[in-house]
Amino acid sequence: MSNLPLDGTPPAATPLTRAVLEIDEYAAGLGWDQPARLFALVDTAQLREQEPELAERLGLADGDTGPTVGLTPIEQDELPPGVPLDEFLGTIAWPDAVAGCALSIERLMLPPTAETSLPTDLDEEALTAWVAEHPERQEVRMTVAVLRDGGREAALRLREKDATTEVLTGENLVPGLAEALTATLSG
Repeated sequence: MSNLPLDGTPPAATPLTRAVLEIDEYAAGLGWDQPARLFALVDTAQLREQEPELAERLGLADGDTGPTVGLTPIEQDELPPGVPLDEFLGTIAWPDAVAGCALSIERLMLPPTAETSLPTDLDEEALTAWVAEHPERQEVRMTVAVLRDGGREAALRLREKDATTEVLTGENLVPGLAEALTATLSG
């Protein structure tokens, strides 16, 4: 009998990778064109011990078949509309019980070859419009997670290859966003 999930994807190597892929799969189930989503990452065993009612609501109560070790993502309230992401992240401070945090967000990306045609005299709004009209643009969902101990992981899913088996993972895929999330943990 194989230990592979039913869809044939290999099991994630670390609890952080598993949490990122769980959030990515959750976001994928909601479809595209969704707002950014913020998650607290909590130690599953501590959650069961310290918040048994919450653990039970999340399907993590003792005796359940859910994970007994690892990280449990808990979605936070919706991000405020109209507030730039960097400004919003600057207002967040997590309590000590939170082991880490994650953000899932959709963006347009261009391949490195498009940099040669990038206009230099555009303001942010004009640049956003230019990218949105570029023929090589790609819609991507980025899920980035960081831990207090410095661990980081990201998952990237292209809209044109929207399948669990096509998700790219790695710790340095979105370093700027990982650094911004890490700053929320040191407050």
